[in-house]
Amino acid sequence: MIDANDIPSSQLILYADDSYDSHVVRLLLEEKKLAYYLSRLHSERPEDLTELNPYHTLPVLQQREIALYEINVIFEYLEERYHAHKLLPDTPQERAQFRQLAWRIQRDWLALGKRLLMHPDSFNKAQAAMAKKQLSDSLITISPLFAHKSYFMADEFGWCDVLLAPLLWRLEEMGIELPRAISRPLFDYQTRIFERQSFKKSVS
Repeated sequence: MIDANDIPSSQLILYADDSYDSHVVRLLLEEKKLAYYLSRLHSERPEDLTELNPYHTLPVLQQREIALYEINVIFEYLEERYHAHKLLPDTPQERAQFRQLAWRIQRDWLALGKRLLMHPDSFNKAQAAMAKKQLSDSLITISPLFAHKSYFMADEFGWCDVLLAPLLWRLEEMGIELPRAISRPLFDYQTRIFERQSFKKSVS
């Protein structure tokens, strides 16, 4: 791990792996155009990580004396602390609506996706088959909505897109192949977000 004492206290340090959650935070930081130090960790988890996160999971975002390890908390912290490149709308009503949409994405889609992305030791084939069908059917059903706006239910890239992009990036890994003809709006949406400079940096 990076020795935080060697880095200015005001700088952000991201401890991450190749998981979905780590990808979300990397994309979030790139969209907010924030400079950060990336410490990429693999299967081994240094003991020092326990001091930052009692659950010993990644990602962990550290700045000064604070260490954050839940993606929604990380998002809210960065959105409140750094006002440039906002990822939520301007009015309280709109922000509440988009937070609720983000909650639904995590509850309805990401829960299924994470079941399919489980470590082989925890993988349940029957549950995975059901999750694969539910996620596929849901994405096909929602696909026409992407024809009306450039991004998810919005004209501007936002928090919901940050959550969706890493999931869609992993569809092949999850064994999900959507029918191109009826899912074209979703494919067009994928092309738009995957071509963003922030997304390219998040997977580099």
